[in-house]
Amino acid sequence: MQDEPDTDDVDALQAKLATAREEVGERIVGQDEVLEGLFVCILADGNALLESNPGLGKTTMVRTVAEVTDLAFSRVQNTPDLMPSDITGTEIIRETDDGREFVFEKGPIFANVVLADEINRATPKTQAALLEAMQERQVTAGGETYALPDPFFVLATQNPIDQGGTYALPEAQTDRFMFKLLVDYPEADEERDIVDLYTSRSQQVPVEQALTREEIREAQELVREVPIAEDLRDRAIELVRATRGTETIEFGASPRASMALVVASKARAFLRGRNHVSEEDIEALAAPVLRHRIILDFRAERDGQTPDDVIADLLE
Repeated sequence: MQDEPDTDDVDALQAKLATAREEVGERIVGQDEVLEGLFVCILADGNALLESNPGLGKTTMVRTVAEVTDLAFSRVQNTPDLMPSDITGTEIIRETDDGREFVFEKGPIFANVVLADEINRATPKTQAALLEAMQERQVTAGGETYALPDPFFVLATQNPIDQGGTYALPEAQTDRFMFKLLVDYPEADEERDIVDLYTSRSQQVPVEQALTREEIREAQELVREVPIAEDLRDRAIELVRATRGTETIEFGASPRASMALVVASKARAFLRGRNHVSEEDIEALAAPVLRHRIILDFRAERDGQTPDDVIADLLE
């Protein structure tokens, strides 16, 4: 029988998570839901796709989360001429005392937090290079397999407006993202705070490390132990299954979405200092988990419906 986690250890981890969120708030004004979604993804050991217009601080937010959690960070700027080896790494010839030998030079994918900026600007071949890394947490090159750091997260961004020269992510790729988070414009008072914060100093606001990698791994294990009532688990499953049997949805979500919704709900409960999943967790995370996993029927698109509208109807 598995030992019950120590209550003091759980409380200490939850307090450190709260401190980490506060530290990120020193540099990022507003965007509370997006920030919570990023931390939920980290606790649930998932990947996230962030979508917004340019200039809303996505890169700064991801970099700051990596700083306060002691995670190695790397950024990949996706362009049409980016090659898969530019991400995963490649074998090079290196001179040694024994002569020349092939050595694998690791690419930027070998970090704890990988920011794939404007992922839809990369070609499908380069996008596919991320598939194995996101799902298997490993890279294969030259017949050898290399394990990626633990923990490992891909946080990708895309611009929904400028679609010139872009390559839409295939369903197999989007399904590997636990969340799709929408980053919206700040409120007027938040924008004033942002302007004051970043125009009154020449350097970025400093933040303190609040969590270690070992504590994140420990928190991930504790999240899996958060209990969920059977009726709530069934509600999450029924919600996902409902996406496969409605006139407004042409293609519904897979069982991977059911698993993502349940474990993400556990992570949100843990992040909020609770020791059980509530119905609020499932309802709050339904849209981030499902909006990129469903394809609307042409009639729904004709009527101006969005995936979030359809998900809201299913929740009712």
